[in-house]
Amino acid sequence: MPDVLVLPGDGIGTEITPEAVKVLQAVVKGRSTSLNFNYGLIGGAAIDEAGKALPDETLAAAQAADAILMGSVGGPKWDTLPAGERPELGGLLKIRKALGLYANIRPVKMSPMLVDASTLRPEVVKDVDLVVLRELTGGLYFGEKGRKTDPASAYDILIYSEEEIRRIVELGFQMAGKRRGKLCSVDKANVLESSRFWREISSEMAKDYPDVELTHMYVDNAAMQLIRQPNQFDVIVTENMFGDILTDLASMLGGSIGMMPSASLNGTKGLYEPSHGSAPDIAGQNIANPLATILSGALMLRYSFDMEEEAQMIERAVEAVLADGYRTPDLAKPGDKVLGTREMGNAVVEALGS
Repeated sequence: MPDVLVLPGDGIGTEITPEAVKVLQAVVKGRSTSLNFNYGLIGGAAIDEAGKALPDETLAAAQAADAILMGSVGGPKWDTLPAGERPELGGLLKIRKALGLYANIRPVKMSPMLVDASTLRPEVVKDVDLVVLRELTGGLYFGEKGRKTDPASAYDILIYSEEEIRRIVELGFQMAGKRRGKLCSVDKANVLESSRFWREISSEMAKDYPDVELTHMYVDNAAMQLIRQPNQFDVIVTENMFGDILTDLASMLGGSIGMMPSASLNGTKGLYEPSHGSAPDIAGQNIANPLATILSGALMLRYSFDMEEEAQMIERAVEAVLADGYRTPDLAKPGDKVLGTREMGNAVVEALGS
């Protein structure tokens, strides 16, 4: 029986992860493979109870688990802590690095039922179906950082090794080869030496993938093109910070960041989480959208447990609920049937049985 470590985290994380667990339990019920769920602390909740954002026991449990399902971390309560002790750097980034989760996969696909939920014109977003592949354990976020005095200044160092670039770009080529055969590598090669290095390596690797069309795009242009003509993209591969920014932007192509799941992989283990944050302003109100977390659970079944049928069942159930007109507040427009967090989870479970 595969072991899944659930790390609810902070804010709405404690509300959305139970809904994903509920859906996962429903989809595997009566199947040959069942899931065993264990729970741990991460982020601000871990700081409050254990004194640090990633307790040793949580990391040990994550290393032992077959997969990790996470909610979200952070909030104003812990913003005054030193940077390295905060939920984001001391918890989220630390577990990514410790587990070697170098590849972050964020699919963006417009549901026909949510075309009107996007702030962009329907003709712009109706055919969106792309994946952003983000390098997750290198770059600016993990480089040396600090402050100096006289004069006062701060610095963050951006470093990428050839190995770090090759393994994420290779995954991009492989993924594009299974989709529409188009890989766009996003960089800032007109300014950054690390980006020029990235572009040189990806161009050299393209020779081994003749069936995949490789293009290069500066990150500022990529941001504009995602809004202007998003259907030109198939698979986007990029470095850590650029991917962080572009995926939040791309989430609005699907109607709401509350619809965007993600998978962070190291080749043998995966951590699955929604792409949004802890949203402390709406925490505890039963209004958060759990669908990104539920869809992250589907990615877990697909990538960690090779349960493609069950993954598709969850994805179809989400589509069915949306087709019935049910929405959480972030997606709702006049006339929609608005559901709370728990009620949306219940609706997906019900759709699984229909």
